[in-house]
Amino acid sequence: MNVNALRGLGAAAACALLTHCASVPGPEVLAEQRAQVQAARESGQEGYQRGRDIVRDATSSKQDDFLALHMAVEEAVSAQPLWPRNSVRLLTDGPATYKAMQQAIRAARHSIRLETYIFDDDEIGNLFADLLIERARAGLDVALMVDAIGTLAASEEMFARMRDAGVQVVVFNPLNPLAARAGWSVNERSHRKILVTDGRVGFLGGINVSGVYASSSLLGKRDSQEAKGADDAPWRDTHVEIRGPAVQRIEEVFLEGWNEQKGPPIAQRQTLGAASAAGDLTVRILANQPGEEDGYTVYLTLMSALQSAQKRIWITMAYFVPDPAFVQALQEASQRGVDVRLILPGFTDSKLVFHAGRSHYTSLLKSGVQLYERKDALLHAKTIVIDGVWSTVGSSNLDWRSFALNHEINAVILGTSFAREMETLFEQDQQAAERVTLEQWRSRAAGDRLMEGFSRLFERWL
Repeated sequence: MNVNALRGLGAAAACALLTHCASVPGPEVLAEQRAQVQAARESGQEGYQRGRDIVRDATSSKQDDFLALHMAVEEAVSAQPLWPRNSVRLLTDGPATYKAMQQAIRAARHSIRLETYIFDDDEIGNLFADLLIERARAGLDVALMVDAIGTLAASEEMFARMRDAGVQVVVFNPLNPLAARAGWSVNERSHRKILVTDGRVGFLGGINVSGVYASSSLLGKRDSQEAKGADDAPWRDTHVEIRGPAVQRIEEVFLEGWNEQKGPPIAQRQTLGAASAAGDLTVRILANQPGEEDGYTVYLTLMSALQSAQKRIWITMAYFVPDPAFVQALQEASQRGVDVRLILPGFTDSKLVFHAGRSHYTSLLKSGVQLYERKDALLHAKTIVIDGVWSTVGSSNLDWRSFALNHEINAVILGTSFAREMETLFEQDQQAAERVTLEQWRSRAAGDRLMEGFSRLFERWL
């Protein structure tokens, strides 16, 4: 968490580790990433075929019942349980999410588990720090896990202040190899955003603890001028609050990461299994772990959902650097008559990622996929809604890093009521976005074409 800790890695290598870094990866990390990304590429092709097999076997008699169809596919994809009887609240910007999280923290009586990639030392970060300190001093079991790269700019003093008050703080994959666990890998990061209180209320999604989310992003700046860039724009992101049996799995994911990082023992009384039925939605919690046998479960689940789609695939995505199999699945869906739409950033905090994603536009547009770019807010959401019944919200982007290198967490939600909310939110984003047509795209500037080709060379390491 100290900038000096990166000196031994080299500036280029350190930069390459940052999710929002726009520089070319340095040689220090390329060898490690090459092996991991190659494994992901092979897994992508395997996932493409496995998804086809799953859809063929699971949906043959359910073509007219979209919920039953997608339920059957989900049951066939993963050994992770489907949790029935949950309620899921859609949170569509930073202020609403922070308000809900703070209410849950204040209402907690036994335990608080918080994991986040970024925990900034700013007004929002210190607000959360003060709240965690207050609850720890009240006798609650408070555990916080942050990523070493994501909190690189944060001060040691903020975390020391929490530790002194009784908050147990663990740094995921410290940058000092001597202080890290066996099998330490500088490239392995936790990109998860998790909050669980008392084992009864769980949160996950794309929103970190940072002041960049302090203003509402739903309407962005569409009534004035386009945002000038990442420093000028409100951030548009999505989170969910889950109540019901699925919260147990969210807490288990936190505890697995905590134990893997050799965190101190934390009490589990009145937590795991504490949540009772809260609604009518079925939820699966997906948590990938690179290097593990099921490390590509998120990818396989998304691939299978795309291949089973009958009517609509609506995607809102912050970082879009898809592998060939994923592009093929989108093209095939569009060509069989599925309404495929993607809302993507019109600008971003990573130019390489931005242009690498755009390098896929021509092939997607030719196959009938509709593309939109949002230019009035910095798009950071990672959501998909399919056929009005299947939805996912989480931390995973559609890029190599999320599928091959990062620890991520997503919720798959099965049910029409939540999917309707997701579709309404998508339509709001679409109204605030600009459509990209094939004719328009073919007339883009030569400089943009050059950047796309250059960025494409590095897409496996972004």
